[in-house]
Amino acid sequence: MESEMVHAGIWSVVPPFVAIVLSLITKEVIFSLLIGIMSGALIYSLLTGLGGIGIFTVTVDTMISKLADGDNAAMVVFLALLGALVAVVTRAGGSGAYGAWAAGKIKSRQSAGLLTALLGLLIFIDDYFNCLTVGTVMRPVTDRHRISREKLAYLIDATAAPVCVIAPISSWAASVISYYPTETGVTGMQAFAGSIPMNLYAVLSIFMVIWLAVRKNSDYGPMAAAQRRAEKTGVEESSALTDAGDNGGIDRLPASANGKVFDLIIPVVFLVIFSVLSMLWYGGYWDGSGKTLFDAFGDTSAGYALALGGFCALGTAFLLFVPRKLIRFSEFFAGVGTGVKSMTSAIIILTLAWTISGICRDLLFTGKYVAALVEASAMPVALIPAIMFIIAAALSFSTGTAWGTFGILIPITINICDIVAPHLSIISLSAVMAGSVFGDHCSPISDTTILSSTGARCYHIDHVSTQIPYALTVAAACFVGYLIAGFVARLGLALSAAITLPVSLALLIIALVALPKWWKNRN
Repeated sequence: MESEMVHAGIWSVVPPFVAIVLSLITKEVIFSLLIGIMSGALIYSLLTGLGGIGIFTVTVDTMISKLADGDNAAMVVFLALLGALVAVVTRAGGSGAYGAWAAGKIKSRQSAGLLTALLGLLIFIDDYFNCLTVGTVMRPVTDRHRISREKLAYLIDATAAPVCVIAPISSWAASVISYYPTETGVTGMQAFAGSIPMNLYAVLSIFMVIWLAVRKNSDYGPMAAAQRRAEKTGVEESSALTDAGDNGGIDRLPASANGKVFDLIIPVVFLVIFSVLSMLWYGGYWDGSGKTLFDAFGDTSAGYALALGGFCALGTAFLLFVPRKLIRFSEFFAGVGTGVKSMTSAIIILTLAWTISGICRDLLFTGKYVAALVEASAMPVALIPAIMFIIAAALSFSTGTAWGTFGILIPITINICDIVAPHLSIISLSAVMAGSVFGDHCSPISDTTILSSTGARCYHIDHVSTQIPYALTVAAACFVGYLIAGFVARLGLALSAAITLPVSLALLIIALVALPKWWKNRN
């Protein structure tokens, strides 16, 4: 059932505000999302005259429409297949064998953290794929070295979107390019390539992840407390639980004693290979149309491709395990069932996050309301990059989607700059992208934040509360950087980047040295 859209004005920001505040207060993300969704449905019903019944019909209709969306449904299928793959690999003894091998090869907590970060940087095709794959592979290793689940979730989240948003061949690049106005005289690809060195949040986040991974006693804030707890009591006795209360029983599965390291590596490698090939397939790379590799990635359907890649990887695991009698036929499919159940919580939260995003974006025009405020403001030209960074962060935080923020703000920002300050176009594009990723990182209703919690098997609100201080640290350095960039932009993009990036990096390093000392003295 298609609902009529209304302009709700300032009321349009109520649903995300309610969901975010409640989730931080109650620590119950499912309850908070439901109340946020129903508050939006109430506002919509009052404005359209649907009455009290509209609260329920709008909620259910929006939820069904989001699940009926092909890409969303494909992501649900991928989550279920990935859960199944993790379970059967665990049951075949692959995870245990890998953990035992890593324990002998990786001798320090720093090495385990660095390996996690590097793996996150290598998987740049898609952030969903990144979050779940890195968590699946590295969780046994980081557990053994007593890296808290909160820290693991941060390492995953802070490499997933940041590396994807600066990788020219990724689903994120395709998204940004698709939103870039065609009448500016600059192609979307040219603009994206030019924005990479000025995407301060992405570059500084990656630097911070590596810094935190290799340096001892570098944590601060709630993350330091979580890490200290993990070091003292072990990960399994701290916050290894998911929002569903456990991980669906995967940790309790009887594992084969004959599993080898390659029983984990081969399924994961084939998951990567099949997913990349599937992206090219759905993008039309082999359909005879002469598409380039980048065109194919740009035209692909990431959800469908990941689902196909997951299905093929699960089939590979079947052929690898059952004929060698690591697990019996019946045990394999029992593991499939257990793995699918382990993803129930993530699927519920994602569905609710899609629903509240749909109500805000498609019914109440939350994004357009915020964008109109920006467009109507009379901000000084040099402040455009810094202001757009803040606006993009606020919009992404409120709606839980960086891509949705791209779609709203990129055309408006570029058109404004094209009229009043053409020299700021690429820098402002970078600021919108950076702010969108920052807001997405901090938002409890963001799908990538949820998937990072899922990949790390970390309680979702614990991940959000421990990550926010780190994200704010990077964002503060970025904000100063974009203030500087606005004033030096007339020197040219290359010189602006040569000035702005080192200054922002220096500010971040100062903060990363000072904050752990301040936190230690404070406690």
